[in-house]
Amino acid sequence: MSVSGLLLQLLNGLADASALFLVAAGLSLIFGVTRVVNFAHGSFYMLGIYLAWTFTGYFGDGAGYWAGLLLAALATGVIGAAAEWLVLKRLYQAPELFQLLATFALVLIIGDAALAIWGPEDLFAARAPGLSGAVEILGRRYPEYDLLLIAAGPVVLGLLWLLLMRTRWGRLLRAAAENRRMLAALGVNQAWLFTSAFTLGAFLAGLGGALAAPRVPATLGLDLEIIASAFVVVVVGG
Repeated sequence: MSVSGLLLQLLNGLADASALFLVAAGLSLIFGVTRVVNFAHGSFYMLGIYLAWTFTGYFGDGAGYWAGLLLAALATGVIGAAAEWLVLKRLYQAPELFQLLATFALVLIIGDAALAIWGPEDLFAARAPGLSGAVEILGRRYPEYDLLLIAAGPVVLGLLWLLLMRTRWGRLLRAAAENRRMLAALGVNQAWLFTSAFTLGAFLAGLGGALAAPRVPATLGLDLEIIASAFVVVVVGG
């Protein structure tokens, strides 16, 4: 294989890894704070793609398109908060098996809801306005949008670092991951902290799905595909 071919394969891998990073970051955040292995996390990624297809189609081109992607991620975060409040909030002190069953039930519920709302067909989101073309790299053409997706990963990583390291809320999250009993003894509202962490994790998964929507069709089964890869990233990456 030529050097240009290898470079394009590397860029393709980075574009895929960027969306996967967002999903894995949210999964790691939720587990680190709440100690819940969230099997439904892939469903939030799938919801992000479906909602991005819906909102970008509704708002159209231009700034409305990007607003649709952001709104899809925000809506996924709200759905994640509702799922945590309705289901998982009552199970934090329960045995791990109950938590696993609850999150797997969410997978089935969200999957059936997606089937009822969007149907079984693959749905392709519109191309991003202004980034529907390609650039030439070493004589090969590469999609412009994929370059944006590659850049999105480090940007979100930097924002997450600032949020977790430079804010009081971030310090509370890190404290919860280290010693929840001490945090409770200090009078911190752990229920609120867990809900906010779960919401941010769901938002990150939805953002990964929304950003992937222009290059990945919305289809049933994406949740199980992405969650397997996300678990590998979390385990290997720590």
